[in-house]
Amino acid sequence: MRPKSLELAQQLLGFNTINPPGNETDCMQFFAAWLAAHGFDVSLSHFGEGRTNLIAQLPGRAAGKPLAFTGHLDTVPLGNQPWQQDPFGSDIVGDRLYGRGASDMKAAIAAFALACVQHHALITAGRGVVLMITGGEETGCDGAQAMIAAGKLPDVGALIVGEPTANYPVIGHKGALWLRCETRGKTAHGAMPELGINAIYLAADALGKIRHFSPGAPHPLMKQPTLNVGRIEGGLNINSVPDRTAFDVDIRSAPNLQHATIRQQLSALLGEEVTLTTLVDLPAVLSSEANQWIQSVYQHCQPLFDQPLEAKVVPYFTDASLLLPALGNPPCIILGPGEPTMAHQTDEYCLLSRLAEAEALYAQLIEDYQE
Repeated sequence: MRPKSLELAQQLLGFNTINPPGNETDCMQFFAAWLAAHGFDVSLSHFGEGRTNLIAQLPGRAAGKPLAFTGHLDTVPLGNQPWQQDPFGSDIVGDRLYGRGASDMKAAIAAFALACVQHHALITAGRGVVLMITGGEETGCDGAQAMIAAGKLPDVGALIVGEPTANYPVIGHKGALWLRCETRGKTAHGAMPELGINAIYLAADALGKIRHFSPGAPHPLMKQPTLNVGRIEGGLNINSVPDRTAFDVDIRSAPNLQHATIRQQLSALLGEEVTLTTLVDLPAVLSSEANQWIQSVYQHCQPLFDQPLEAKVVPYFTDASLLLPALGNPPCIILGPGEPTMAHQTDEYCLLSRLAEAEALYAQLIEDYQE
């Protein structure tokens, strides 16, 4: 028996929401109409051309704060490798639903939306639910930032982030600090390099230092912070001394590390010849395992796994980095049917069996929260 949310998942996958540029508006408007038709109060907000966020609510009549779900509808590009399946065709082969965004994370959005619809009466008699659906997550949580800036966030009691975890409950994730490091030199003719200052050489010196830089001490759960230089560009033509070079650094941190301190230490190491610009600054997320609601989530997830559940975190960032502080830091769990190893991969897929599990799991969490 196929998951009841499959049709909605396929419809969402049919929209090209690759970011950049994003173009989430058409997909978001379709989803908004679907939610409104199923009784949600829906509000759309735009944060650029073709860029849209959505907040949908099923208000409850009981006292207490609603349960919140969040997810993003933008996806990463297809990559350079050819796809064997249509990335927007939502093809099904065996137990696999293919498509860009299947695991990360349109299937999860379909699953929790359907679970809410199926429990409409229970939700409205209880404390209610809120869906916060963003664009622009993949490029540094731009949509979440715009949603917070709009100042219309609801007051919520707990947050479920539907990112890919293969339905394993995850209590946190690393932070992300993206920096652009720029060197400036002096241009000259390539045949007379002694008259110039080569910005590529300056960058090479900086890269030699940064390769052995440690962002800080390890965290008991998140282990060692990481640093990766992911991009470099410099020079305009082969027969000139380049006067500018820039390289981008991706640092993944933990709650025991302050981004301002990391940036300051790196700046001191590289010296005055390197200018640092912050591109993305997202704090780490970590909820307490001892929280009563977190423990109830564990209890509902445990039957899906043979071994006792352990505290787990993921290395990727989510919109929770920005949403949680803005919401007053309610307990948060990252929980979705997608395969973590399939995120951003060629021929991305989500298992239909995981999708069915997620439907049932989200339904149980809704029932438990409302009752």
